[in-house]
Amino acid sequence: MAGVLSSASLRVKAIAALTRREHSRQELEKKLAPLAESAPQLDSVLAQLQREGLLSDERYAESIVRTRGARFGGARIKFELQQKGVDGRALAQAVEALRDSESERLQQVWQKKFGAPPASATERARQQRFLTQRGFSSEAIGRLFRGLEDGF
Repeated sequence: MAGVLSSASLRVKAIAALTRREHSRQELEKKLAPLAESAPQLDSVLAQLQREGLLSDERYAESIVRTRGARFGGARIKFELQQKGVDGRALAQAVEALRDSESERLQQVWQKKFGAPPASATERARQQRFLTQRGFSSEAIGRLFRGLEDGF
């Protein structure tokens, strides 16, 4: 079969992908599956990379939180991590890190996008929809707009 790699070659491909950026195990598995001789072979290579600390869902989650956290809310990032197969402790730690800074990040996103309190109910609804789509919680959005009404 064309494209099928030995375990050593599969490991090299996996390490090459990991040097470019962090990957979740599920993401790397999907990427390398067409190149593997069998599912057990791929599982063995990925398990070895995890034991060596080269593949880590925790590190992947931290990377996503760091790069996307400034623009998106906790709900959106949590969904993205779940889609990439991150669960358990890694997901819980990422969500906790996001929860601690959500109000501050929300205010920064709002300031950058809008910068001025809404002049009408229509504009307020538009701003709230934007922030909701970015994955910020309705409670945090409500606090932001109450603060805007009170002049921070």
